[in-house]
Amino acid sequence: MSALAALVRAYARMEARGELPPFGYSHQRIGFLISLHADGTVAGKPIDLRIGTGRKKTSRLLTVPQPAKRTSGIAPNFLWDKTAYVLGVTASEAKRTAQEHCAFRDQHHAWLDDSHDEGLRALLRFLDRWRPEQFSERGWSAEMLDQNVVFALESERPLSIFLHDRSAARAAWTRLMDGGDKADTICLLSGERGPLARLHPAIKGVTGAQSSGASIVSFNLDAFTSYGHQQGANAPISEAAAFAYGTALNRLLDRGSGHRLQIGDATSVFWAEAATPAAATTAELIFAGLLNADDNTEFSRVGAILEQVAEGRPIGALDLGLPAGVRFHVLGLAPNAARLSLRFYVEDDFDVIAERYLQHLQRLRISPPPREPTPSLRRYLIETAVLRKGENISPHLAGDWLRAILTGTHYPLTLLSALITRLRADHDVNALRVGLMKAILIQNFRMEVPVALDPDCTNKGYLLGRLFAVYEHIQTAALGRNVNSTIKDKFYGAASAQPPKVFRILDNGSSNHLSKIGKQRLGHRAHLENAVGSIMEAMSPGDDPFPAILSEKEQAMFSLGYYHQRNEFFRKTGSGVPEIAA
Repeated sequence: MSALAALVRAYARMEARGELPPFGYSHQRIGFLISLHADGTVAGKPIDLRIGTGRKKTSRLLTVPQPAKRTSGIAPNFLWDKTAYVLGVTASEAKRTAQEHCAFRDQHHAWLDDSHDEGLRALLRFLDRWRPEQFSERGWSAEMLDQNVVFALESERPLSIFLHDRSAARAAWTRLMDGGDKADTICLLSGERGPLARLHPAIKGVTGAQSSGASIVSFNLDAFTSYGHQQGANAPISEAAAFAYGTALNRLLDRGSGHRLQIGDATSVFWAEAATPAAATTAELIFAGLLNADDNTEFSRVGAILEQVAEGRPIGALDLGLPAGVRFHVLGLAPNAARLSLRFYVEDDFDVIAERYLQHLQRLRISPPPREPTPSLRRYLIETAVLRKGENISPHLAGDWLRAILTGTHYPLTLLSALITRLRADHDVNALRVGLMKAILIQNFRMEVPVALDPDCTNKGYLLGRLFAVYEHIQTAALGRNVNSTIKDKFYGAASAQPPKVFRILDNGSSNHLSKIGKQRLGHRAHLENAVGSIMEAMSPGDDPFPAILSEKEQAMFSLGYYHQRNEFFRKTGSGVPEIAA
């Protein structure tokens, strides 16, 4: 099933539950109501529909006829619009406000002149009498400017019946949607015959895309067309299906929807398909919690799962508490000029996707662990960015990484390169970076990588990293921590990439440092010398222990060995002497 077809199915389920408007309608933020008498005169001042007080007022969400798709042209909405169209007034000077108001009036005459409905005739009479100057003459509130406005008959206002809710208005809107010279087509998404969608809905809420919305399906250049077809005819989708996928996707992209995930430049949405709404909701909550538990309402439940993973419990032993057959969908979107790119689409059983993600968490396990109990994906990606700024995360990296996690395939190698570049630049070898490199080594290179310090690991990169950490500790023990620059500050980048250039210098320098330590703590000196000797012995001196160049995966092992050995010095034995694994 394609992503758009899956969204059409999702719309059908949400519309049946009353979460989404029917075909041809949409949820829009409406600020004010103008109540009319049957003769078209205004019944008092406009009514503020906003919720809240003071500056925190928010427009009310109402179901209204679907708005016109506007780019640079003038296109009025049916029975509602912003004040520039409805009243010819706006908060800022605009050159075409008068044109927009005239278009609203003239278009409604064209749409409704043959109607005998009392409410629709009242609107036409109001538009014929209204002059933009009356807004200030009547003393209407400036807070109304640029808000969306709807209408109602004064007799029906107490019942909260708006003009667009009247049966005559709904019938007129249905005729307008079905009218015109619209070609029928067999829809690629639903398989049913219906009017062809010439233009597809604008999708809003994708970070980096146009605020007015961008299209997933769009044909506006000759290079995009084939066999002489125009616009939407190149990929025939019915108006109903286009409305369905656009409405469902816009709902999922709403901030606070609980279905949205922002990682780098990739805006992702997810939803579940199950036999019951409760099972789908549970799957969505678990998934949201796994990827970012801090924002999840069922943190305690997800936290328990994460704790079991951190303790190394087998994935198969975890009980997610879901029935079989829950289907899960994850769609990644990214901005691309006036369009949207589908970065990835993953569809599989929820158990399979959840297991892949939990396996990813196990690959990230490192000892000692990060300070944060459940770092988010974004928090990990920040470690690859210059100055740890989100805007500096490499394009495509976030989407490629999430797709690899959810499909169980190799991580992007650009992730490893970015980590190594940052380590060479700032020398900050922390749990997040080392955990990421460990996961890449396991997933991409099928290497056996230790979670904690492993004295038996003979990988050259790992041993060199351990040795570098011991030399650093020797310097600290001899000179204290208040030195201008440590050997890590001076030599980490070169030592992790070209060991022969550095380790001979470090070995010579350590002799002086050990001599100074021995004058004060002879036993500690012997302990450090044994640590160096045991690592050197494991390096097989006869087999070139200092290769000229370390590959990227060996540099990752270098960082892992350094991290493990350095943190081992912070463990204390009962006698208070630093413990160093041999």
